[in-house]
Amino acid sequence: MDAIVLACAGLIRLGLESRITARLDPKMFLPAVSQGVIGIECRAADSRTLGLVTGLNHGDTRIAMDAERAFAHRLGGSCQSPIAAHARLEGQRLLLDGLVAEPDGSRLLRDSASGSIGDPAALGRLLADRILAAGAGPLLERLRAG
Repeated sequence: MDAIVLACAGLIRLGLESRITARLDPKMFLPAVSQGVIGIECRAADSRTLGLVTGLNHGDTRIAMDAERAFAHRLGGSCQSPIAAHARLEGQRLLLDGLVAEPDGSRLLRDSASGSIGDPAALGRLLADRILAAGAGPLLERLRAG
């Protein structure tokens, strides 16, 4: 192969950090929604297990994930949809970048929004609505039908 894109975290864990030649900046290469978030599931009625895993929740990650997932949900996205988003916290502000693209990259609809960390899902929906207004709706419908 001429090139390969791998997660830096995996290479670092393997002791291969010296092999990393470039890191993709999320400002240029938006990741898939909730990329890098680890999910833990358990039975809702299992209070003992819920108590144990609650301490694993990382508040800032949860806020970012909620914004990104609301963005994808409002767009009707799936794992097969050409949708990307990246949320990050700066103090008490939440910044969200999102895009919808043609699968071949010939058209990108990209926008950003910011808001309070108090309602990350609302920020995700707001950004999705703006991208839909820019023309993402017909593009996504065509891909779902195809």
